Amino acid sequence: MSTLTDNSMTNHHAHGLLYQIGEVLHVWHERYRTRRELTHWTARDLQDVGLSWSDIAYEAEKPFWRA
Repeated sequence: MSTLTDNSMTNHHAHGLLYQIGEVLHVWHERYRTRRELTHWTARDLQDVGLSWSDIAYEAEKPFWRA
């Protein structure tokens, strides 16, 4: 006869899943934030990093979930 304990009935994967969901949400938020920030760069900023306005427009129009 076996005895069930609280520990044996615990879902040990829930913490990992919640952590992964949190990480994905964090990445999505960072993409959104940095893409919006790019739209405020000056021509000099873009020249310094070798980007054009069309590069910025292309990146800024991507949805947050797309890398």
